[in-house]
Amino acid sequence: MLFRSWAHTADAHWPDVARVRDHVGVAHLVVTRHALVREVLTDPATYRPDNALDAVTPIPVAALRVLAGHRFRLPPTLANNGGASHPAIRAIVADALHPTRVAAQRPWLTDLVRERVGGIAATLAAGGSVDLYARLAADLPLLVLARLVELPDAPVGAVKEFARAALELFWAPLDADRQQALAVEVGRFHRVLREFAATGGGLAGSLRAAGHPPDVVVGALFFLLVAGQETTSQFLTLLLHRLTGEPAVLAGLRDGTVGAADVVEEGLRLEPPIVTWRRVAAVDAMLGGTAVPAGTSIVLWLARAGRDPATVDAPDEFRPGQRGSRRHLAFGAGAHRCVGDQLARMEAAVVVAETAPLLDGVSVLREPWCPDNLTFRMPDAFVVRQR
Repeated sequence: MLFRSWAHTADAHWPDVARVRDHVGVAHLVVTRHALVREVLTDPATYRPDNALDAVTPIPVAALRVLAGHRFRLPPTLANNGGASHPAIRAIVADALHPTRVAAQRPWLTDLVRERVGGIAATLAAGGSVDLYARLAADLPLLVLARLVELPDAPVGAVKEFARAALELFWAPLDADRQQALAVEVGRFHRVLREFAATGGGLAGSLRAAGHPPDVVVGALFFLLVAGQETTSQFLTLLLHRLTGEPAVLAGLRDGTVGAADVVEEGLRLEPPIVTWRRVAAVDAMLGGTAVPAGTSIVLWLARAGRDPATVDAPDEFRPGQRGSRRHLAFGAGAHRCVGDQLARMEAAVVVAETAPLLDGVSVLREPWCPDNLTFRMPDAFVVRQR
């Protein structure tokens, strides 16, 4: 269950808090209720983020040597930083992703999406099939992020390979050979980031100017390239696929009775790209009547919390605008709430508005497939053709 939790979100038998062992025998406390997940996320003194980026499959010595050869490090920076430096680092990143700056990208992004949708429509009209992940969703978030924070000039394909390799290396159940291969990929790109962190402008320059050491600059860039764009391209793919099975929602988008922003929120609730997140108990605590000893690994089931009947009227139905739809925890909560939430929402709203007419007339040839992973969905190809 831990590594395919998105397939179990509607199961009725789960208690509020459950003890589960993973593939290597480590015990975790899985938290399923919205109120309890939020309680953990908003109490960083009791439940610290220190383990957020720890590898769920212990990395063997051979792979660690590969990473060490590239001087790979992930110091406490953003998601895994419960220390005093976090607010200052987060403030600089938040300024780069300020809602005003995000909104300024909307016309450019809309033009780009319209151009791509036009090309996709032409291919479909000619009888061809289209992979909506590859043709539309895969690189859009990276292109927008690059404009906002002046990311290094690296080929899109290389960045995507690195990001997916990192998500697999740290959050998937793996064998030693696969870990070593992924370590090579992640370590190689980490070297590129380290070089850029020393000289680059934009966000990297702002962090350096504020006196943050090189490892922090690299760590911030690393996390943005993994969580700041890969998760959004995953969500776009998952949402587009979901909408092909929601004809009433597509009809509402077409006639104006359903808004794209409401569709995005309901998509985040039902099809979040990040299905779980981790915390570690810093002290002995009680959570929903369950004793939580200090040092306990806690898995917060964000995807199931979005279906909690205590917070939403129709937990398993896609009803944009329904009561509780926006109370999902897809972006987390508290001091470590996703700093790019407005960026992801804007990108998804543009894609929904521009692709809705296209989706109304397609059939699915190949649904997205997601590999085993504790936290990330990582869908691949999503192929459609015109009906």
